[in-house]
Amino acid sequence: MLVSAQTAFDAIGTRWLIDTEEPLSAGLRASVLERTRDFDATYSRFRPDSLVSRIAAAPEGGRFRFPDDSIVLFRLYDRLGVATDGALDPLVGRALELLGYDAEYSLTPAPDAVRARENRQGRAAWATDVVRDGTVLVTRRPLVIDVGAAGKGYLVDLIAGMLREAGVDRFVVDASGDLLHAGRSVIRVGLEHPFNPRQVIGVANLRNRALCASAVTRRAWGDGLHHVLDARTGSPVTDVVATWVVADETVVADGLATALFFTDPRRLAETFRFTYVRMHADGRAEYAPDFDGELFTTSEGQGST
Repeated sequence: MLVSAQTAFDAIGTRWLIDTEEPLSAGLRASVLERTRDFDATYSRFRPDSLVSRIAAAPEGGRFRFPDDSIVLFRLYDRLGVATDGALDPLVGRALELLGYDAEYSLTPAPDAVRARENRQGRAAWATDVVRDGTVLVTRRPLVIDVGAAGKGYLVDLIAGMLREAGVDRFVVDASGDLLHAGRSVIRVGLEHPFNPRQVIGVANLRNRALCASAVTRRAWGDGLHHVLDARTGSPVTDVVATWVVADETVVADGLATALFFTDPRRLAETFRFTYVRMHADGRAEYAPDFDGELFTTSEGQGST
C-alpha cells in the first residue's frame, strides 16, 4: 500500500497510527478520536470515572449497562475462558492490582497479609461471578474488570469499521504493535525480539489480516512481575515470554496472543482460526505450519526453531 498520509494520536495509554493513501477528513478524524474516548470511558480501570471503575467500587454489586458493541468482546472472553480452562479471564484485574499494576501505577505488590486475605475470599471468575443480560452485567460484589487481553484489538476493529464505512478501504491501523491491514499488497511486519527492541526474530507477511503481539517485557516492573497473569493462580507466567498471532479479526488475534501464554496452540485451534509464533523462556521459538513469514534462527525441527 502506498502511504501518503498518517494520522497519529494517543489513546488508552498507547500510541496509535493510521496509515492511509489520502488524509482522513476532519470529521472522520474527530469521530475516531471520540470513539477512542468513549471506549476509554467504558473500559479503563485506570480512570475513576469509567464504567468498570464504578463496578469495582460497588460494595454489593449491581446492574451495569455497557455499549451495544460490548457483546462481541464479552462473547470472545466466554470462548477464551473455556479454551484456556479459565487461565484467561477479564476479572484478573484484582490480581494485577495486588501485584502493583493498579490505577495509581504504584508498581508495589500488596503486603502478604492482604494477598492472603484476598485468596481466602476466593478468586473472582468471569464464568461464575458475572451474569450477562444482553449488554447488562449483573454483579454481586466489587469486581475489577481488565480487558487488556483483547480490548485494544477490539478498538482497532471498531476504528477499522469506521474507516470502511467512510469509504477508506486501504489502510493500516497500528496500536503500538497490534495492527490490522487492509489493501491489495502484502506488507512485511517485523517480530520484535522481546528482550532487544532493536532486533527482530523474524517477519510476518500480512495482507487483509490482523497481527497482534504480546510479551512479558512490555509491562514489567520487578523481578518476575509483569502483566501476563494466569487468572487461576494470580501469578505471572514464566514459560512463554512472547507471542505473535495472525487472524482475520484484531480482537481475536489480540486475545489469542495472550491465550498462547497458557494454552497449547492445538487446543486453541479447536475453536479459533489463526496462525502464530511463540517464544519460550529458554529461547526456543515455535510456529504454526501455515505461518506466512520467516524466522531468523536455526531450525531444529518441524514447527520449532
